[in-house]
Amino acid sequence: MQPGSIAQVFDRALAQDPEREALVTRSQRLTYGQLDELANRAAQALRAMGIGPGDRVAASWPNEAEVVVAFHGAMRLGAVWVGVNRALAPPEKRYLLDDSGASLLLTDDDLPGSPVQLVSTGTWQDAVAAAPAEPAGVAVDPHAPAGIAYTSGTTGHPKGAVHSQWNLLLPGAVLVETRGYDASLRKGDCFPFTVLNMAVLTTLLVSQAGGCSIVMDRIDAEGVAEWIRTERVTTWNGPPALLHSLATNDAVAPSDLATLDEVWTGGGDCPEAIRSMFAAKFGREVLATYGLSGAPTVVTIDPRGGPHVAGGSGRPLPHLALRVAGDDGATLPAGETGEICVAPADDRYRLMLGYWQRRDATAASLAGGELHTGDLGFLDDDGVLHLRDRKSLVIIRGGANVYPAEVERVLLEAPGVRACAVFGVPDERLGERVVAVVEVAELDGPFDEGAVRAHCLANLAKYKVPERFTVVEALPRNAMGKIIRTELHGLV
Repeated sequence: MQPGSIAQVFDRALAQDPEREALVTRSQRLTYGQLDELANRAAQALRAMGIGPGDRVAASWPNEAEVVVAFHGAMRLGAVWVGVNRALAPPEKRYLLDDSGASLLLTDDDLPGSPVQLVSTGTWQDAVAAAPAEPAGVAVDPHAPAGIAYTSGTTGHPKGAVHSQWNLLLPGAVLVETRGYDASLRKGDCFPFTVLNMAVLTTLLVSQAGGCSIVMDRIDAEGVAEWIRTERVTTWNGPPALLHSLATNDAVAPSDLATLDEVWTGGGDCPEAIRSMFAAKFGREVLATYGLSGAPTVVTIDPRGGPHVAGGSGRPLPHLALRVAGDDGATLPAGETGEICVAPADDRYRLMLGYWQRRDATAASLAGGELHTGDLGFLDDDGVLHLRDRKSLVIIRGGANVYPAEVERVLLEAPGVRACAVFGVPDERLGERVVAVVEVAELDGPFDEGAVRAHCLANLAKYKVPERFTVVEALPRNAMGKIIRTELHGLV
């Protein structure tokens, strides 16, 4: 049964064995008893910093115990968690802080012009150590906003999907029940914990099974293999680029991953060739998933132990209902491609509460009580989801989302750029690479790629910066002046 609030998520494990290992990071190993006490102290420390129910707490820390403890402390106060990816450029971070109205930012990075108070790891550790260990005593509303998951927006600015504590706990509860997880689960994750989806799939999932969450601090093949081997990881989720590296890196032996009985990755974003290489080397089939920040996280997944259907992304979790809609909104039959729509299977379940301070976007995305994903795909006769395209044009580079409109907004502010179009080109290792086609402001003057690249690096995360620029006299446009994106690939 799902806990009523995140403050109760450790209760079953605490009652069974408080000395059971709950969390492993590079610097710490914490039992359930220790993690529970630190979460109480963290809540008290945040309260002393002026945080209360509904206040936004932003975090941009690496994968270490402090960020996990801070998350649980914020939840025990009824605060709202705002993850800020450390890879983002300073302007991107400032935008998230401004948009969310965060009260403080947990970070060790310098952020000139920060609109909020910055709290370093050292300051935080001192505050937690000095705080009382008693529960905060806040009656948390499990259906109130608890987390904001920012996704890069198709309009050029990110928007935040808002979730309650009940929503954040639900995927873990369903996955634990349907996949038979128990205290033997040792789930390893190398994605940034600050991303709200990862809190859902690490400590919130694992603690409902009574297992141990391994929060890794490396995302290179040899580093991840070391974590899996040393910590006897049983379930691990990785991006296609990392699966490729593990399969092709001679320094990683098949025995390094011998403890794994589940390997997940994004469904339509992982070429079947990478799955085959990984399975041939490690004897483990890569299971497909399809997930959304608005769900939150996992929507479909392959069954534990397989099989994986080639080109498929698994079947829906039982608390969700999927349908594929045509342009007129009507449900399409099996095999026909349309927009993927996700809804709760019954009235007990909910999707996201909406987009933070974006009423129109919320109304459009949740029209009819279902989440309109903007992704295109079809359901086969067996109910397996097959992704076909991203209606929103998102580029998937090494497992990270890059939205063309966001990159184009920055490019248009670069010196000499009159117009531009950004898109992805296929890449065997990364899935896609980011490229840009540019119209220059002065046709007779040289295009200063170095200056444009420097401008992008100052305003975007490195993985979003185009790796190739093609200069054209004029971008292809239709009669309405809109860029014809179907003709862009022929220009690079």
